[in-house]
Amino acid sequence: MMTVEERKDSTRLRWRTKIKAYVELLKLRLAVIVGLSGALGYMLATKESYNAGMILLFSISGLMITGAANATNQILEIELDRLMNRTGTRPLPSGRLSKRSALYFVGVLLFVGLLTQALWFNPLTAAISFVSYLLYSFAYTPLKRVGPIAVFVGAIPGGLPPLIGCVAAKGTIDLEAMVLFGVQFIWQFPHFWAIAWVLDDDYRKAGFRLLPLANAKSYNTALIVLMFTLVLLPTSVLPTLFGFTGTVSAWVSIVAGLAFLYLNFRLVKLGTDRSALQLMFGSFLYLPVVQIAYVLDKV
Repeated sequence: MMTVEERKDSTRLRWRTKIKAYVELLKLRLAVIVGLSGALGYMLATKESYNAGMILLFSISGLMITGAANATNQILEIELDRLMNRTGTRPLPSGRLSKRSALYFVGVLLFVGLLTQALWFNPLTAAISFVSYLLYSFAYTPLKRVGPIAVFVGAIPGGLPPLIGCVAAKGTIDLEAMVLFGVQFIWQFPHFWAIAWVLDDDYRKAGFRLLPLANAKSYNTALIVLMFTLVLLPTSVLPTLFGFTGTVSAWVSIVAGLAFLYLNFRLVKLGTDRSALQLMFGSFLYLPVVQIAYVLDKV
């Protein structure tokens, strides 16, 4: 028979296990990256002095809505996640969380996140965030088994965070918001196709077809990824050309873009999983570097 102290330890362990499972359901690292992107959009669009409390509040609301979308994705793909090595140990397919618990979790996150944006910022911010959630959860997610059209659809909610940040600061969708959306929208393609290249074998087990060509890991596929990276270079300097940021951020964008382009050329030349992995990590570094440069150099 367990002692009182042993029962307390057992209870604490169960709670730690449960909390860890909910954090995994959020895909916390991805949610933090998205939240940072939205916060930087908010800071770039803010014309007054920064209010750290409001920036933090907006970031948390964005993290909650993104986490709700990530969790919904996992709810809809429980059986598919069981088929892949990378996802088989996630909280739902492994049985560490029930589907009902995950649904309640999504409901709370989505409601609190949207309500926070509507009340403390403006209703348009919450409306766009809700549309982003719907597109990611109920358009992108099922399309992953249809073909690469999923990447084009998924790039829309993927590109929206800085636009949502601008709308939170200004209350309207203006040219600045659309330019920031454009940069992140184009970035989605080399970023996601690098991930899809690395994980292609695992994705195929679940029937996901995300690379742009049927012959998957090929020279032509790498060329298509390169085309989008080339488009990203001039797109990334639009904030300077339209007068939202200074010239320093333009040079940072160009240098970062050339480094990103170099990694993409390596994928074209080598066509290996290692070169795709390097491109993937480069994409994770490229976006925050460029967006932070925009904020530090804003006019």
